[in-house]
Amino acid sequence: MAILGEIRNRPWLLMGIIAVAMLAFVVNPDSLEKLFGAKPGVYGKVNGDEITKEDYDDQLFMLQQQAQQQGQPTKGLEEQAWQLMVQSKLIKQQFDKMGLTLTEDMFWNQLQFDPMFAQNKENFDDKGNFKVQEIKSQVEQMKGTNIEVYNNWLKTRKSIEYRMMARQLFANVSTGITASKKEVEEIMKQRDQVADIDFVKVDYAAYAQKNPVKVTTKDLADYVKAHPIMFKREASRNIGLVYFPAAPSASDDAAAQAEINKLFSVGSEMSGGKESFQNTTNDSMFIALNSDLPFNPQYFPANQLPAAIADKVATASIGTTFGPYKEQNFYVVSKLIDKKPSDSTLSRHILVSYKGNQAGENETRTKEQAKKLADSIGAVIKANPGKFAEFLKYSADPSSAAQGGSVGWTTPATPFVPEYLSFLANNGKGATGVVETQFGYHIINIEDKKAGTMAYKVANLVKTIKASDKTETEVYTKATKFIQQVQGKSFNDFANIAKKNNYNFSNPKEVGRFQGQLPGLGTDKDDEIIGWAFDKKRKKGDTDIFAVEGTGDRVVAYVNGIQDAGTADPEAVRDQVEPLVKNKLIAKQIVDKINAAKATSLDQVAKMFAATKQSAKVNMLNPQVNGAMEPRVAGAAFGVAKNKLSNPVEGMTGVYVVLKKSETINKQPGDIKQMVEAITGQNSQQFGQSFLKSLQDNADIKDYRIELYNQASQQ
Repeated sequence: MAILGEIRNRPWLLMGIIAVAMLAFVVNPDSLEKLFGAKPGVYGKVNGDEITKEDYDDQLFMLQQQAQQQGQPTKGLEEQAWQLMVQSKLIKQQFDKMGLTLTEDMFWNQLQFDPMFAQNKENFDDKGNFKVQEIKSQVEQMKGTNIEVYNNWLKTRKSIEYRMMARQLFANVSTGITASKKEVEEIMKQRDQVADIDFVKVDYAAYAQKNPVKVTTKDLADYVKAHPIMFKREASRNIGLVYFPAAPSASDDAAAQAEINKLFSVGSEMSGGKESFQNTTNDSMFIALNSDLPFNPQYFPANQLPAAIADKVATASIGTTFGPYKEQNFYVVSKLIDKKPSDSTLSRHILVSYKGNQAGENETRTKEQAKKLADSIGAVIKANPGKFAEFLKYSADPSSAAQGGSVGWTTPATPFVPEYLSFLANNGKGATGVVETQFGYHIINIEDKKAGTMAYKVANLVKTIKASDKTETEVYTKATKFIQQVQGKSFNDFANIAKKNNYNFSNPKEVGRFQGQLPGLGTDKDDEIIGWAFDKKRKKGDTDIFAVEGTGDRVVAYVNGIQDAGTADPEAVRDQVEPLVKNKLIAKQIVDKINAAKATSLDQVAKMFAATKQSAKVNMLNPQVNGAMEPRVAGAAFGVAKNKLSNPVEGMTGVYVVLKKSETINKQPGDIKQMVEAITGQNSQQFGQSFLKSLQDNADIKDYRIELYNQASQQ
């Protein structure tokens, strides 16, 4: 719906209005129905409150619509949709427990503060007043003219209501957040106190170079067991991946070059060698029949053309060809079709639709009746443009009608239907005419024009440099040989064989069932590989080979670990935990050596480890020690008596032994009242996320999605 989708001016409808039909293939309800049946049941529960298939699908659809409109991938949003549903349920539960309500009047009064509306100036008039009545009117128009679009608005509204409830909930609870005078006095004391110390630091990294330490699985497990909340995990898989891309060979590259040379100067097979890109009289048709990319009739400024021709088109005559040249994985020949100034045009229109066309879903008039009505309206407006507004009631584009019919400023590069752009390009300011498109008949009035830079229409004959059947067969053979080598072998063997052969190896360690994409891979096969790894029949050591459709690429996958919901598998979090555990093991060795030596001076400690004695001034509130954040060292500095040696301190970057020389007070500006207000405000700002995390950590959350998917895979 190019003209309706692009010229409407409802920036607040970020979700649902554009690409309404996307639900059919983004959420793919048919496949879900096939998996789960007509009534697939419940995806999960939050404190007993059900998350239904409809709830989940609506949230997922909203995220995918938003991602599409922002040019982001629409895959891999399932887990984000689930988390938003869980949080929404928790917020609603707390909202109800506190006896709070969200009335219809409150919804419309608060709408202007929602990010979806507040961040767009189009929703406010010149005086900064929110256009609430205009938005209400647009919603009512949708309800009466397009029930599918209206239903999408209802989904959008549900998300907005949850955000409103969250703001109201947090505002009510955070009013009780304060900072006491005694608390602030202690903070100010810590801020102003400074300890002057000498110390010796035995650096972990330097010590490990001379005394290597190996971290075992048991060491990791002990650390994870001691920090259960930190390592609480949902079900995940540790997967080894080897990617075999079917990259075009040198001969494949030469074949693509030869093919485009033939089409350019010799002739196409379809024409028996008579018609080439050089001599064709129908460039768009030749492109349609022979190019790997379609003909684009739009005009572009020079800086948006391929780099190989951007600096040449200005002085080239119409019909000039450029190339063949290489652009990424394509060979291209370009022909300059036309050039003209890219004028900006301000226009307005009235769309008269009819039964059966793309904008005429609820229309009863015939095409002939629509043509007659459009012609009569056009004749009146042409004679008297001041009457334009009187006929807006006939427009099948209510969004532009709400703006007086205006579609704003456009250029030849604006993605409108060609017929509309053609009228704007070939007529001057004040012109009015009737133009037919697939959406009906447009009565167009040009309100203003501004001269722009030169724009160019270019026909591009494109041939993709792609892997041949021979290359794909070689890749398949290589992948098959590899999986035969690793079947029944350990994961170390799998990784070592891959690395030895310089294969593309990766090992995402905590893959969630619904994350959609695999780190280090990113193919259309990712979701299938994840589903395979989560199959309830799967066991550690299983391998399989996957073909990426349309590319000839192959992926060999190895299940290296199966993590059920609960505490993380130690090996799955080795990258995260090993540095911490290694430092603790090193710290124990260092501390034991210091204690065994019964050191009585910093010089003695420094000599033991070939370290140097250093000095620093430390503060409890900002516990930096010569550039390293060391809160335990700062604590020891204020905890040890003057001119006394501290016990060894296990710091963040090394083991410290501290000698305090003196303490001073460095009074900073600011009184108690100001500090109370500042700390109270800071605590209030941090409250929302902390409160929500607390609710989630303490909630009874049941996730049935993996179970449902496994049941479906067995059917």
